[in-house]
Amino acid sequence: MLTKLFVNTRLALESFAKDDRGVTAIEYAIIGVAISAIVLAVFQGDGGLQSALEGAISAITSNITAAAANE
Repeated sequence: MLTKLFVNTRLALESFAKDDRGVTAIEYAIIGVAISAIVLAVFQGDGGLQSALEGAISAITSNITAAAANE
């Protein structure tokens, strides 16, 4: 009886040790957090991407308006 319990416990532990699904889920979670941090860093704050895009759109709009006025 004790030997059978030992063997069953050993087999259960071996199958648990070979299961990599939890590790993969943690890796995907870390990648998701890293990507969200990068997105926040790019789009948030002064002088970031948002300010550069607003400046570029303003310059394009003023150039189009000036070109239309010269015609």
